[in-house]
Amino acid sequence: APGTMSGSGSEEPQPSQAAEDRQPEAEKDWAAAKAFYDSLVTQRARPPKPQNAITVAVSSRALFNLVEEQRIYEEHGLEKYVEYQQNNENVILKPGPAFYFVKALEHVNARLLELYPDDEERFDIVLMTNNHAQVGVRLINSINHYGLTIERFCMTGGESPIGYLTAYLTNLYLSADSDKVQEAIEAGIASATMFSANKDTDYSDTQLRVAFDGDSVIFSDESEQIVKEQGLDRFFEHEQLNENKPLAQGPLKGFLEDLGKLQKKFYARNERLNCPIRTYLVTARSAASSGARVLKTLRSWGLEIDEALFLAGAPKGPILAKIRPHIFFDDQMFHIEGAQKLGTIAAHVPYGISQKYNKS
Repeated sequence: APGTMSGSGSEEPQPSQAAEDRQPEAEKDWAAAKAFYDSLVTQRARPPKPQNAITVAVSSRALFNLVEEQRIYEEHGLEKYVEYQQNNENVILKPGPAFYFVKALEHVNARLLELYPDDEERFDIVLMTNNHAQVGVRLINSINHYGLTIERFCMTGGESPIGYLTAYLTNLYLSADSDKVQEAIEAGIASATMFSANKDTDYSDTQLRVAFDGDSVIFSDESEQIVKEQGLDRFFEHEQLNENKPLAQGPLKGFLEDLGKLQKKFYARNERLNCPIRTYLVTARSAASSGARVLKTLRSWGLEIDEALFLAGAPKGPILAKIRPHIFFDDQMFHIEGAQKLGTIAAHVPYGISQKYNKS
């Protein structure tokens, strides 16, 4: 039951004498259950403790292609949807937009386990879905079919998953539902809405590639506000005046930091040239007039980014098609759509002033 895993309970308000007497017994029960679980022989890596893990929560519609199932739900209602899922529970679901990203996270985990078998600082993928439990069998069958390691499921039966995201200490939440993503961003959780690529692309199966836009994604929307409200010339002037003042952090800064921490684990074992994580900054900024502040901000945070691409307003799609990232985070739907067209899986971060301009 929730709350039984918190150890000695020393942080609780003064317990009654009876509760104190029961405490050693409860601890013994917990220790015995844990010892039994730990003694089970398994080939699978155990999920790490949430406080040690980099927890990535994905919705079922981000992980798998559920377009047809969603249509049934919208046109015929919940009961028909659940019935359809149960009748098709042995039909394996096709990959969704987050599928190849999750596969790449698992490849990084496998490499980390080889180098650090006792370290729990690795990715933990949680399936976070507002599906009803009756749909779980089909999801489990599909996960096992693809050999994914997803041990934690949270099926909220129609309730919002946001409270559970907080409880799971979620570092990144990916969903196909923009309303839930907006709710998560407002709750301070790094989050993005997933969009499938419009054409098939081959993704690296030996290196996780993550591309980020800059303003309103890694950084705050402070500079974006000046572009939108005062124009480009005022923006260039502002950035040069403030070149040595670090930008405030944006919603995805923490996830870039997590990737950097894991990269350093590979560097520490002389694996820099063979590191299975590569990060890219793909920004519409121009290098000469507004790039220095970005690079100095990253340096002040102690973050390295592998490649910084300053496009000076050129479209991002062709560059992303060359990089072939497993995921590209941007705050503007214009860039998301351009990336999609050329075969990039993109994730929209609904944060900052651009959202005001996206709405008609």
